[in-house]
Amino acid sequence: MAHTEQADGWGTGAYEDPPAVWRLRSRGCWTEAAALLAEPAAADADTALRRAALLIERCLFTAEGWPEAEDALRTAEALAATDDQRGRAACERGHLAYASTLLRAHDRADEARSALGRAAALLRPGSRDRALLDFRRGLITENLSGDPAGAVMAFRRAHTAAVAHGDRLLSSFTWRHLAGLALREGETAQARHGFAESLRIREELGYLIGTPSALVSLAGVEPEPESGRLLAEAARLFRLLGGLPVWLADQLGGAPA
Repeated sequence: MAHTEQADGWGTGAYEDPPAVWRLRSRGCWTEAAALLAEPAAADADTALRRAALLIERCLFTAEGWPEAEDALRTAEALAATDDQRGRAACERGHLAYASTLLRAHDRADEARSALGRAAALLRPGSRDRALLDFRRGLITENLSGDPAGAVMAFRRAHTAAVAHGDRLLSSFTWRHLAGLALREGETAQARHGFAESLRIREELGYLIGTPSALVSLAGVEPEPESGRLLAEAARLFRLLGGLPVWLADQLGGAPA
């Protein structure tokens, strides 16, 4: 299964969750959250994109649900009427293809790159959507192309834009991935700061489904006994969430109750 720093990649982009949807999404209840949007998503492009994004996120955390996510994305693509909507749909297409490749469902690396290229051509420079696009291009550059230096540049662009647009959830991901790359270069203090910031933001937002991976990452750069405490909390949340994210199973699945 994918390494935690590879698989944990999302962000909010231009979407804002209604409170009921956010409460479900943040706890890993994507099916229920998508059901709340099903009726308006049949006719409204923005809602269809939001619903597709939820179901793609479910794929990334569970490694399941690919056909339903694909169907939802096709609906969103068919409804998209503006360049912004088409660009956001292409960004979701690229993310779905990336997740499929990373989690070894199907090798769709070329499709992922092509879709994000289309998104870059359609989305307006400086828009909030560009932050999410840069982040996802960084994921592909790091994890599919094996180019950490290029990934750092993409993640830094995404981080700067996320902070400028007040997208705190996305900034928790950019902090985390920049920290992972810093750790690869032996910059432990920088990595510790980035992982701590990512965890702090997720806890403040109540993004429970993303907290176990943040705890595991921070535990990897903290000494004992703090490292053990963080891993124990990650294992507790992992069990509470029903074994999600699935790609933490090897690290936390056998943790004592």
